Amino acid sequence: MADDMANLFRRLTAGVYVIGVAHGDLRNAFTASSVMQVSFSPLLVALCINPEHASYPILSSGRAFSINVLRADQQALAEHFGTQSGRTVDKLSSTSWRAGLTGAPLLQDALAYFDCQVISEAEAGDHRLMLGRVVDGAVLDANGQPLLYSATGNLDHSAELYAKAFCEPR
Repeated sequence: MADDMANLFRRLTAGVYVIGVAHGDLRNAFTASSVMQVSFSPLLVALCINPEHASYPILSSGRAFSINVLRADQQALAEHFGTQSGRTVDKLSSTSWRAGLTGAPLLQDALAYFDCQVISEAEAGDHRLMLGRVVDGAVLDANGQPLLYSATGNLDHSAELYAKAFCEPR
């Protein structure tokens, strides 16, 4: 059932993003697919983050994040930011980036970016839901196609997570 559930969730149309966070001189970034537009007026987006993640204290304190939209040919970048911990590796050191208006890292090779200021957060199961107001953004590659979550295989070990969620007694 876990593989069936992972396969089901891969059918949700979701992209793959590198989320940049900043607080003072601290910076980190991580791969995420739990991102969505919330409102047109004002421009609001939401993302989910595990509070045990190394980036969460930076995001919670700095109240700023960027959403870097990855291109279809950037799965290696998704793996780079998604399979290492910011506690042990400076993931930004090998990638060209600049600070956005909020200070959050903007990847110079991304398809597009959103620079956001956190306006609220809420508990969301084993994650925190962060609501952000978009303060800046741009398309950097008008001809590029986004990397879709369904194309990443088991990058996030979702089959194991779904097995735990659906196969353990409740």
